[in-house]
Amino acid sequence: MKTPLLITSALLLALLATIGAALPYPILAPLFAAGASNGLNTFLGLPAKLLFGLALTINPLGLLIGSALLGPMSDRYGRRPVLLVSAIGSAIGHAVTAAALVLENYPLFIIARLGTGLLEGSGSVARALLADRLDGELRRKALSWLNGAFYMGWLAGPLLAGATLQFGITTPFWVAVAALLLVAGLVAATLPPEAPRDVSASWWQVARDRHALNLLRDPDLRSLFIVTLAYTSGVTAFYEFYPLWLVEVPGYGPQGIAWTTAAMCAVMTATTVAAGRPFNGEPLLHARRYAMVVAALIATLAAGNAAVGLACIVLYGIPHACYNAIVPNYCAERFGGVHGQGAVMGLISTTFCLANILMALAGAVLTLIDTRLILLLGAGLTAWSSWRMQGLQRSMAARVERVLP
Repeated sequence: MKTPLLITSALLLALLATIGAALPYPILAPLFAAGASNGLNTFLGLPAKLLFGLALTINPLGLLIGSALLGPMSDRYGRRPVLLVSAIGSAIGHAVTAAALVLENYPLFIIARLGTGLLEGSGSVARALLADRLDGELRRKALSWLNGAFYMGWLAGPLLAGATLQFGITTPFWVAVAALLLVAGLVAATLPPEAPRDVSASWWQVARDRHALNLLRDPDLRSLFIVTLAYTSGVTAFYEFYPLWLVEVPGYGPQGIAWTTAAMCAVMTATTVAAGRPFNGEPLLHARRYAMVVAALIATLAAGNAAVGLACIVLYGIPHACYNAIVPNYCAERFGGVHGQGAVMGLISTTFCLANILMALAGAVLTLIDTRLILLLGAGLTAWSSWRMQGLQRSMAARVERVLP
């Protein structure tokens, strides 16, 4: 496949898949926290905020498992078949979610969100596509553009949700089904068939022996995993619970949340144009500066009023986009050749999913007291990761010096 077609295909895959994942987010917070009773937010008489936290947790739990497996499986069986199964399976998951909303069936809703999450880990495979076939400055730029496509999906998804809600609460999920089927068609049309790299291994053997978490045996990757988990936990605390803050403080509904999210994602998308440019110095030291700015914005959101908080939500997109332009490319260059790009990118996605689960569980408890507490916890974790990155950079550099003759 020619390089322009490869990059274009990866960008479209990221855009369409993320649109499907982003559509539900403006819907969930008002559905559980706006005060109107329904079969979902009154299940078993549990507090609506607790049910909301569990609903947020279950999809990332599926993503955690799926991301740990899909990247390494694509290393063995090829990117094309894994992307096809992921897209079609996610489409089915969104269709079942729509049915659960109509029935107001909370257990079915949870099962559908879990199943959808299991098959939504195609981001790591798209990153591996680019990391496999590109190198140097072009790979850095392409991975930054890919981040931009993900951000554009988070922009388009909430906008579509806000625009289609007038036709019914299930309409955004049917739009997600259509988007994911387009992903499947794009994969079938543009990616050539690939021969499995290990025909002797069953899918179960690959799942058991080659999942991304095996990479934590590498001491450098393990240290980097801990630091990035702290950063990503702070980010997911922000991303999962700022919609609830928008409901409680400025009193926004689904469309207000959608427009705020769209503004934030538009800023992130625009930032990626500059974020992929070359720079001098150590990548992790650049990343730590952006992480500290993110921490400051999340803390200010928790402490500020409606106007200040809205500004923090939108401006957050700038440092976060810059951070994400650095870390995946650094991991691809330092670890991808040794462990396989699919596994490395799968570990990055797994980190994000684990952070989602941890923060959703923490938030389910803390928001019963005050929504600002989970935001302050996120700010603290992100600040710690920024502080720790400098020491990590020094220890990894020292280890390399000991190995070199």
